[in-house]
Amino acid sequence: MAFTYFPHTEGDIASMLERIGLSNLDELYSDVPQDFIYKDEYELPSQMSEQELRAYFEALASKNIPLKVFSGLGVYDHFTPAVISHIISRSEFLTAYTPYQAEVSQGTLRYIFEWQSMICRLTGLDVCNASMYDGATAAAEAMFMAMACTKKKSRVLLSDGLFPQVKRVICNYANWRGIAYDFVPLKDGVLDVESLDSLLAKGDVAALITPQINRLAVVEDLSGLADKLHAVSALLVCYSDPSSLSMLKSPAEWGADIACGDAQSLGLPLSFGGPYIGFLACKDAFVRKLPGRIVGQTTDLEGRRAFVLTLQAREQHIRREKATSNICSNQGLMSLYVTVYLSLMGKKGLAEVNQISHDGASYLRNALLATAKFEEPFSLARPYLKEFVLKPLVPADKLQQALLDAGIFAGVLTEEGYMNFCVTEKRTKAEVDALVAVVQSF
Repeated sequence: MAFTYFPHTEGDIASMLERIGLSNLDELYSDVPQDFIYKDEYELPSQMSEQELRAYFEALASKNIPLKVFSGLGVYDHFTPAVISHIISRSEFLTAYTPYQAEVSQGTLRYIFEWQSMICRLTGLDVCNASMYDGATAAAEAMFMAMACTKKKSRVLLSDGLFPQVKRVICNYANWRGIAYDFVPLKDGVLDVESLDSLLAKGDVAALITPQINRLAVVEDLSGLADKLHAVSALLVCYSDPSSLSMLKSPAEWGADIACGDAQSLGLPLSFGGPYIGFLACKDAFVRKLPGRIVGQTTDLEGRRAFVLTLQAREQHIRREKATSNICSNQGLMSLYVTVYLSLMGKKGLAEVNQISHDGASYLRNALLATAKFEEPFSLARPYLKEFVLKPLVPADKLQQALLDAGIFAGVLTEEGYMNFCVTEKRTKAEVDALVAVVQSF
């Protein structure tokens, strides 16, 4: 019996080499300069039994020190219901890729449809794709969309309130596409509207990309921005935390044309930077410039509910040089993850998560200010949701180390030297009090 998952035998290798006209494996690398080929013996450990291997990795794992996460900045430690991992680990989901054949992909198409529908409800916009790698790349794709929708424009405006990682990715994409960009500065914690007016007056602006909650954790008032941009035939792009949209105005209510962001806050656990899941939604008028695929609902010949790929730009497959983006596949597993989370939480549950998080953040903020180790960073009180920044009056690096020694990850520094703190529904009052105690004794 042949076991296809066993390593190749010498006979297998000889047969494959003969088929491609080579005499040995080294000839596969004949084009590689010899200086780049490693010729010494590899430092591989000796073989181990399964029991020895498990013990080895358990010893390695024991060196990890679990920390209580009290920081945000675009990635949040929200609770993940256990049922999600159970559902997405089912083989029909775990191995799903791209639903080219609708008749055999109804399950995959359905949860993509549900994902799109849920993001549209949160953002208030008409259509959503499925889906982007993370929030930063979704923002870059939103920039490409804005350039395609406004045609002859060559410049975008970026709020300095965007998270640093988002700004870096957008700028990197822009540089390689020849797109010019200017930053609109923050003033006293919020977008400087006077600077925005000056930059708009110079003309040639395709869009403004601005966060609803900026990197200083301030909930921005976006009143009038859409009108300013539309007056010069430019678009408003909102970068949003979708979890917060259960409490805040939606991008559509602010008059946004495009919304993007990272849906990691919708139940995805922290994972060293990924995989997370970006979202990209827009008004119906711009659907033809939306990268990726759109799943729609219809009925089959017998009148039963069915799902199809309603729209996928042919340029992505044929005239690739004319495509807004060449993204073609979607993160099906991650979109399913978020869909199950939102199905479990519902509108009421998601609002409760944010209310608990806000109450905890307010408690921590007041307690930290009471220690006299921090002060207000802004001249005016600024609204916040689940995270905030304070100006430290003690050496920030030493305080960070003291918190780490106590098993707490908190106080990430902003560009201005402010310290970021975040509280989600996972953090208990006892954990918050423990953080405050470290600061008090510092």
